[in-house]
Order: sequence, then C-alpha cells, then structure tokens
Amino acid sequence: MDKIEKLEVEIEKIKERNRKVESDKSWEQSLTRRIFIGVSTYLLISLFLIIIKAEKPFLAAIIPAVAYLVSTLSLGLLRSWWIRNKKIT
Repeated sequence: MDKIEKLEVEIEKIKERNRKVESDKSWEQSLTRRIFIGVSTYLLISLFLIIIKAEKPFLAAIIPAVAYLVSTLSLGLLRSWWIRNKKIT
C-alpha cells in the first residue's frame, strides 16, 4: 500500500467517525429522546411516590418530569449564549 492509499484509508476512517459523532449528537438533541426520558422520569417517580404512599403521587410526579423537559429546552439557548461569549484562547 503506497502513501496515497494509506491516506485515503485514514480519511475514510475519519469520515466514518464523523458520521458516528453526528449521529450520536443528533440522538442527544432529539425530541424523541427528551420525551422518552421525561415519560420515564414521570413513571419512575410515580412508582416511587406510590411505594412511599405519598399523597397524589401522579400529580406530584409531574413536577420533576416537566422540570427535566424545561431544562433540556433551555440548554440549547444557554449553549448558544455560551458559545457566543466564550473567549477563544
């Protein structure tokens, strides 16, 4: 394998890695993931509140689930602000 072929192989490896990173980033930012985690949070906290015999467990479980969803929505804004104001060293 000559030098050019080795470079082409390395470039393909980098492109494949970039595709994987982009796919992972897309999943991390997806609405599907956020909704799944919000619903899972609601169900798990509801179960916990039922086990400890809390008053109105289904109503009380809404608070952390909604807080999670709000926090994920606001993180995009915070990230954009941070990137704009970050000093490049």
